[in-house]
This record gives sequence, C-alpha cells and structure tokens, in this order.
Amino acid sequence: MKRRAGEREKELKKKKLLEELGENRLPYMTPADADFHQLWKTKYSKLIFRKSDTIPEELHQMVQEGFLTLRKHDCFFQDLVRIKGKDFVTPVSRILIGNPGCTYKYLNTRLFTVPWPTEGYDIKYCSPRVHDACKALIRLNDYLHIEAVKALQGQNLFESKEIKDSTVIDREQNFATSFMEKGSVSKDQSSCCVSEDDYISLKNRTSYNLTLLNYMDPLQMLYLKQEPYFGMGNMAVSWHHDENLVERSTVAVYSYSCEGSAVEESNEQKLNGRDPAIWHVGLKVAWDIETPGLAIPLHQGDFYLMLDDLNMTHQHCVLAGFSPRFSSTHRVADCSRGTLEYIFGQCELALQNLQTDSESMALSLKSLETAVVKQVEEIHNETSLVLSEVGKEEQIEEQRNETLSCFLLVLTERQKLRKEWTAR
Repeated sequence: MKRRAGEREKELKKKKLLEELGENRLPYMTPADADFHQLWKTKYSKLIFRKSDTIPEELHQMVQEGFLTLRKHDCFFQDLVRIKGKDFVTPVSRILIGNPGCTYKYLNTRLFTVPWPTEGYDIKYCSPRVHDACKALIRLNDYLHIEAVKALQGQNLFESKEIKDSTVIDREQNFATSFMEKGSVSKDQSSCCVSEDDYISLKNRTSYNLTLLNYMDPLQMLYLKQEPYFGMGNMAVSWHHDENLVERSTVAVYSYSCEGSAVEESNEQKLNGRDPAIWHVGLKVAWDIETPGLAIPLHQGDFYLMLDDLNMTHQHCVLAGFSPRFSSTHRVADCSRGTLEYIFGQCELALQNLQTDSESMALSLKSLETAVVKQVEEIHNETSLVLSEVGKEEQIEEQRNETLSCFLLVLTERQKLRKEWTAR
C-alpha cells in the first residue's frame, strides 16, 4: 500500500511539473557552458567525477575484458519491470553480481546475485573466463570502495573547516573543475584523521555488496524515450532515484562505451546542448524547476560517485550516445530482508508456533494471539490450521472475531499479490 501511494505521489509531482513547463524546456548545462563549474559547486557538489586516466590501466583492461566475456556468454538479460501498474521490458540488459545470497529490488522486480569469488564459498562457474570476469568486478568494487571513502573524507574536511581555514577557500574555488583533473580528492585530504566512529560510518556507507551491470546498444533499439524536462535527447534510463539502498550510502558508477577515439574526437564539437553521439549522465534537483540540470559526458573508463544523500535529494538519468555501452553500478544494497539467510530465519520463526501431536502426528498451532497469528501468516501460509483452531467450540467469540479480522487482512493482501503475479 505504501509503495502504491509513493508511486501515485511521484506521478502527481511529474504531472504538475510538466503542466508548469507547458511547451517550454528547463535550462541545463554541459562543460562547454561558462557557468557549468559554478553550478556544479553550488548545487551538485556531492557528485564526484573521475576521468579514466586516474584508474590503473591493468584494472581497466581486466574489467573491460570481463564485460565482453559476460556478454559473449549471454549473461545479460532485459528485465520485466512494473511501472504505474503496467509491465515493461527494460531497454537496458542487466546482470547482478555480488556477495553470495544478496538480492536487489527495483521497479517491483527482484534480482538475485551471481556471486563473485568469495572466501569460504565453493562457487562453480560455467567457464573459467566467467570466473575471471566476476573476479575483475570484485577488484573494481574494492577500488571504488577506497575511492569513495577518500571522497567522503574530503567532503567532511571541506565542510568542517571552510570558515576557519583560508586554504579551504582556495580549494573551494577549484572544487568543481576537479572532474577535469586527475583525482578530485588529494592525498592529504584522504589521509586526514577521523574518529573511529566516523571511519566505521564511512566504511559502512561505501562497502558495496553488489554491482548491477548494464549493457545497451542504442543503434539496435527501435525506440528510445526522449528526456521530457530539459530536451536532453534520447534516454537509456529515465529520471529516477536508485532504490533499495542503505540510507545515505554512496553509489559508484564505472562507464565503458565501446567507441574508438576517432569517433569520439570527431563528435567533440560545439553544439547547442549535449553532443548526442556521446553518452552522458544527467542530474537534476528532484521536482525543482528553478535549478538548471547538468549533462556530463561519459567516456571510456570514466567513473563517478554519488555521495551521501545526493541520491535522495537529486534524480539522475542516463542519456544514450551512438555507441554500445557497459556500466558497472556499485551499491550498498539493503539486504536486511532480501537474503536467503533472512528467508530461512523467517521460516524458522514461523515454525516456532507449530506443534505436532505425539500420537496422531497432526499439526496444530501453539498460540492464537492476534500478534502471533499475524506474524506467522505474513511469513508462511498456515490458513487451514488457523481456521481449524478458531472453529473449536472452546474458542471465545470475541477472541475468534479478533483473530479472523487480522487474518483476513493478510489473506486479502496475499490474494492481490497472487493476481498481480498471475497477470505477469
């Protein structure tokens, strides 16, 4: 119910925004615009961008070979998702790779990880090359974790000392231009002292437990949706907040577009707006028509970090170029309710209310307390046993009605889900 209410609220906001715009389009900026860096610094400062030459060449080679291997072995699949009560097949093909047993849910579709090599697990792959590809991704994952910790430390240093320290004022003036340079956070920033509690918090918000890999060849798509607010062109992924994440955790995205340098250079020309041949990430302040958006070009091996609450306060989209593109999007997924271990634990909890007659071996419930019955039914279907218990003559009428009332709510919700699943 909460999910549907949230979807309705988003749709109303979108409708209102489009009505306010009419035939007009909101302004947006690219690196070619004079005020681009100032806008980034003031409205998008928690987006950190790194050019490809900041990453070790060996890691680039491993990861990019891994992408091609996974595609060669047909590991990418389009997902069936549900948006506003309707089912759609995504234009982007995906595979989820990460810690064994983890899952990730987006747009009412839950994906299960293909596990990357993990100590203590005997993981069997269909090919040694697929093993190597997964190993390359966990190497990238470790690298991005370290970079994210350094970036958060740099942001904390900047925020805590900008009033007192004149050197920070100098750093502020150059902050937004850092995406064009090697490394946005300097070594002295990354090695600054932090308390143990702060370090644990930084680690937890950057300890990626999975990566959602994406692949799309725009020229093979019959239709791509047009960006509706700014006129940014073809979208591979529409405006959204990433779902199912630990609160205020960092998202890291590594981009690999399969373009030659000649093609890339031939399209680097001054245009009104973004270059449609080049992939971009678009950002905007959520439900805001006053702040211009950003469109940032993505070239081979670039990566960016969305720090802290940026994913909650802003929305992002992916704008398609002309060439095929892979991306690896590393996340701290909220797996508190989405792992095999959790599911087994819930089953054990439900079974604690069952008892077996020593002679007849018939099953019955230990308790008919409303809270217990509701908890068990939400986990596991024990309908027949509940009805059997409440039908006994010794049951007090008031208790029977209370039990059936809470029980009926759970059954009604379950039946709605069954109809949804059947329809899909």
